[in-house]
Amino acid sequence: MNLSAEEWIVIAFAIGLVLAAEAINSSIEALADLVSPEYNEAIKRTKDLAAGAVLILAITAAIVGFIVFIPKLFIFFE
Repeated sequence: MNLSAEEWIVIAFAIGLVLAAEAINSSIEALADLVSPEYNEAIKRTKDLAAGAVLILAITAAIVGFIVFIPKLFIFFE
């Protein structure tokens, strides 16, 4: 399965964005736990929003993967 340079770039960016978002999410959670170790509704919403951003990027990365790889799989299995 040969990927063009552009396809490699798009895949690398998709993966990199998910990893960067996860790192930011982890840092937000660690900082929130340090600032407010007890339960706090605002902290909970902040953590949920950060986790939601990671989920959105992960879904987008999966869609990018499908767009890049599905046509190649059809060609491969012909």
